[in-house]
Amino acid sequence: MMKRVIGVAVLLLIASAASAQQRQDPGCARDVSRFCRALMDQGDMVILGCLQQNRAKLSKTCAKVLVDHGQ
Repeated sequence: MMKRVIGVAVLLLIASAASAQQRQDPGCARDVSRFCRALMDQGDMVILGCLQQNRAKLSKTCAKVLVDHGQ
C-alpha cells in the first residue's frame, strides 16, 4: 500500500513538472540568451530593456510576445 502511494506521488510530481514546463513562455528565451546573456542576472526589467534595444534583431515570435504584452 505504501509503495503504491509513493508511486502515485512520484507520478503526480513528474506530471506537474511537465505541465509547468509547457506553461513557460519560450517565445523570447532564445533571444534573451542570444542578445542579453550578460544581463540575465539583473532582473526582468533590465532584460526587457535589452530586448527593446535589440528589437530589430528579435525573432518574430519574441517580437509578437513583446507586442502582445504592450511593449
